[in-house]
Amino acid sequence: MPGVPDKVVLHPLVLLSVVDHYNRVAKDTKKRVIGVLLGETYKGQVDVTNSFAVPFEEDDKDPSIWFLDHSYLEVMFRMFKKVNAREHVIGWYSTGPRLREADLSMHQLMSNYCSNPVLVICEVEPKEVGLPFTAYTAIDEVREDGTEKSRQIFITVPTEVGQTEAEEIGVEHLLRNVKDATISTLASDVSAKLQALKGLKGRLADVQEYLGAVLEGRLPVNNDIMTYLQVCYVGFSVALGAPSESSFCHEG
Repeated sequence: MPGVPDKVVLHPLVLLSVVDHYNRVAKDTKKRVIGVLLGETYKGQVDVTNSFAVPFEEDDKDPSIWFLDHSYLEVMFRMFKKVNAREHVIGWYSTGPRLREADLSMHQLMSNYCSNPVLVICEVEPKEVGLPFTAYTAIDEVREDGTEKSRQIFITVPTEVGQTEAEEIGVEHLLRNVKDATISTLASDVSAKLQALKGLKGRLADVQEYLGAVLEGRLPVNNDIMTYLQVCYVGFSVALGAPSESSFCHEG
């Protein structure tokens, strides 16, 4: 699909900047914050390496009424350009935590600063295990029967976290120094294990759904996936001290 990126890679500095922006402006409120994403696009991959906040207000009762200071946006981008000429405007971020009615209008505004912008919605207070952000891009949807004019819709784009060696070292030092004195070591350990078990439960549900689809003939047998599942099964057996003589048996 032309113009749709293959993947969006978000760097740690951007996530930290978004959380800082939210904590300064909208913490303990129902408001969201919005900013501009900077980076590069190469061979279908969008690398989001930097960002900056933008003054933004919207009407609580009428979501179609909103204000984004694009004059401030342009001034800030010129300043960032002097620091790193390789970074361009590649989209915008919102703390959502979901898509909203006015987002398509704002996305069209961002199209004035870059072609095919991406929208990254960051969950500053995630309630599930996994990446705390989702990337979107807008495409034109045309009805096959031609009864309606084309309209833009958001579609999701695969995402991952990427980092340079310098960023990796910085994040390690930051996490090493972050401690919450109000939470005991035991409580934090239990919380971490609980989150890990929730994540494991979700992965096991995915495996169960896949195997069910294979048994029902809705999906073909994939030997690579079956090999990975066998390795996981043996690993669980060893960790639990249970016998692991049985294995997955399937015909090629």
